[in-house]
Amino acid sequence: MPRPIRASIDLEALRHNYLLAKQRAGHARAFAVVKANAYGHGLDRAIQALGTIADGFALLDLAEARQLRAAGLRQPIALLEGFFEPADIAEIARGQLIPAIHSEAQLAMLERAAPTQPIDVLLKINSGMNRLGFTAATFAPALARLRALPAVRGITLMTHFARADDEVGVAAQFDTFKRLTAGLDLPVSLANSAALLRFPEAVGNIARPGVMLYGGSPMPDLASAEQLGLRPVMTVTSEIIGVQQIAAGERVGYGGTFEASGPMRVGVVACGYADGYPRHAPTGTPILVGGRRTRTLGRVSMDMLACDLSHLEEAGIGSPVTLWGDGLPADEVASAAGTISYELFCALAPRVPVSVRGAAAVGA
Repeated sequence: MPRPIRASIDLEALRHNYLLAKQRAGHARAFAVVKANAYGHGLDRAIQALGTIADGFALLDLAEARQLRAAGLRQPIALLEGFFEPADIAEIARGQLIPAIHSEAQLAMLERAAPTQPIDVLLKINSGMNRLGFTAATFAPALARLRALPAVRGITLMTHFARADDEVGVAAQFDTFKRLTAGLDLPVSLANSAALLRFPEAVGNIARPGVMLYGGSPMPDLASAEQLGLRPVMTVTSEIIGVQQIAAGERVGYGGTFEASGPMRVGVVACGYADGYPRHAPTGTPILVGGRRTRTLGRVSMDMLACDLSHLEEAGIGSPVTLWGDGLPADEVASAAGTISYELFCALAPRVPVSVRGAAAVGA
């Protein structure tokens, strides 16, 4: 028998979430962000779910873009960090990929490479996040240089909002972007998941939904995934593989970080940080056993974690456990662990078997 931990990917939920993003985008196109192996869900599975319905895709590296083209996808594919060396440019031109140009170094590489096939580009503006992009002082010269290149066919202006998910919002950055681009008749790409859901005025011509596609709320402190109409795509489950009866004063796990205040039943779950569960998740992180809510106890081990069965008399060895997903939002587990659902999704370990469910895994 294999170890009982497993992950299930719901393709219909992924399609539902994309179509919700598309609806919120209105007349804009929605490029599905499938970087980081589709946020840990599997790029091949994202292709199955979205290959025929997505307006375009956005990711980071050429290998992932190559996989999309090999699957037969003809939609636009944006490279959000652009290229890293001159040799990349020829493949970008052959694959008709759309690189982000965010630095003087990239601009110089493109000028020297002079690709023989025309390409479209995203010109990134640093409107206040101070991560990538041209500043107010360097944007206009960069745009002029791109416009002078015969191999550059189309230019889309792009920025990324740093605080679309909190009370600060996008106003300051959006104002900076509008000031810098005033009078330019060029398409723009602005909205990530949070901006798409909260700030319709800042959607632009191409939206870039990411975590919302996978059923995570981009702003869990303001609205849950369920409140936003999103469905969980990844569900991670396991089973109870051991039960201990402990007395008041006894401790659980490495370091004895949890001490029982009275008699307790402790369940041991076949899931640990080597499976992708956050080691830093504290006592009290929510978990479902037999569909009923309980809490983790003590420190997460490499292969196991402990949970409280004191009020779950029917639970025992073999009882099903949900770590996150259907019935237990990943955002809630992540919040308890002091992180975000993105990290849970991306951290799913290769040793965890994955199955696909949902009607009609749709090919390209």
